[in-house]
Amino acid sequence: MRPLISAMTSLREVLVAALKSLLRGKSVLQAILAFWVNPSSITAQDAKPKRCTARSLPDFLKEAESLLLGPVDGDGLKEFSAKLKHQFRIGLRSNPACMLPSYNHQLPSGHERGEFLALDVGGSTLRVALVELRGQGAKGQASRIIRLDSFKIDSEVKRLRGTAFFDWMAERILETTSKGGKQGRAPEDPLLMGMAWSFPIDQTSSKGGKLSGMGKGFLAAEGLVGDDLGGIIEEACRRKGLFVELSAIVNDSSATLLSEAYLTRSTRFGLILGTGVNIAAHLPVPTIGQAKYGERPEAWHAKASHVIVNTELGMFGKGVLPLTRWDHLLLESHARPDFQPLEHLVSGYYVGEVCRIALVEAIKSTGVFGGVVPPSLTSTYSLDTETLSLIEAHDDLDAARKIFASRHPSPVEPTSTDIAALRTLSSHIARRSASIVAASIFALWELKMEAEADLLNTLPAESPFIAETQAEINIAQTTVAYNGSVIEHYPGYLAITKKYIDDLVSWSGRNKGESIELIAARESSILGAAVALACLE
Repeated sequence: MRPLISAMTSLREVLVAALKSLLRGKSVLQAILAFWVNPSSITAQDAKPKRCTARSLPDFLKEAESLLLGPVDGDGLKEFSAKLKHQFRIGLRSNPACMLPSYNHQLPSGHERGEFLALDVGGSTLRVALVELRGQGAKGQASRIIRLDSFKIDSEVKRLRGTAFFDWMAERILETTSKGGKQGRAPEDPLLMGMAWSFPIDQTSSKGGKLSGMGKGFLAAEGLVGDDLGGIIEEACRRKGLFVELSAIVNDSSATLLSEAYLTRSTRFGLILGTGVNIAAHLPVPTIGQAKYGERPEAWHAKASHVIVNTELGMFGKGVLPLTRWDHLLLESHARPDFQPLEHLVSGYYVGEVCRIALVEAIKSTGVFGGVVPPSLTSTYSLDTETLSLIEAHDDLDAARKIFASRHPSPVEPTSTDIAALRTLSSHIARRSASIVAASIFALWELKMEAEADLLNTLPAESPFIAETQAEINIAQTTVAYNGSVIEHYPGYLAITKKYIDDLVSWSGRNKGESIELIAARESSILGAAVALACLE
């Protein structure tokens, strides 16, 4: 008798909800079907806690842990790293879209000195700085930013077309340099400048490259695609009466590597992990396919035994990444699902979205959060990684609950149990991200060590590169410089990444005493641009 009463009650609830929907303009059949299939589709004023019994919350979280972390437990992470290393090798030899060799073949000695003008051109900010490098033996800091001005690149600036955008840049450069009396130099004595450029470029020299489409809403490349970026900026400055020579262009990951290499001689990798992900790697020149070097002068090859490579890490992983059903749902609505497979599982832009998709499923199937999806979470990318970071940072569940409720209000107030479940889910997703980043770093490190040994074995006895290559092999502690909001600020992320890396190094069976260390590179874009310029000097 009790099941019959329960069924009648449920039917009565469906009919009541259907009647309310009918008054809002739906047909009876539409309203009943909509409510029956998706109870959370009723309006906030009709919402009441609905405890589904399809499955228990502990069962859901247990499955989530298995799906997200099972593939990277134990030997799984070793196997995944080996598959990534195989893809890296293929990319190094033939893929024109990734593993791109820069013109930076010389790492800093740490003794470079001088004042340098540095630019950092990002997606939302232009920064212009005067940087002083004082050398590692100097008293106090080895490097310092004497002056730094930041200029917001808002939507209006992004809409500047072609040369208008670079004229805007030139005005900002003039504004900064004029404060120190640096402007007004003669054409024969230009102001030397280095730049970190966070957009695609087909680099043709240390100081220039062909401008590509910039994306991110920028119209600056209109009419200029294929033109030399260095020349565009120098000409824009000349129109403002400022004579500059843009002598070094680097991307953000290369700048991170160079900035820390100036301070820590064992730095060989630069990791960016925030909204996106990328790694720069210092590798032997023969590791990269010859065609990728383009038409470089023989003088460059005569001096270069190694080169900094922009891996474009996010583009790897297709076919080997441990995808869950939530990842597949993310990709179904993605405009370019195959473009950056690895980035979809690790970067700050996507971690929150994977969590949102899984959380919505949990709400509908377990009754957590009262069985009601907060209205804001019905929109894609509405649960950002910053929110998850703040929730995981609070040991006080009530404080974390208030943060979530303020950002994602719901007709049903979340409980501490609800927030604890969200924290568990987000921690699994963040841990998976850290494991994949660790596997990527280890795969590149192991590839580098193997490539160094191969190079040493093939060099002729009279080669000037023998000592340098042997020194690379003898590095006991390799440093990875890092920068970015996820690895810097997500609670526990750095420590988890380091633990995975240590396990992989230990499992590798390589020489005892070898290690990979992670060091934060502060103001890496600005300092890296200055160091790149100093290396040329």
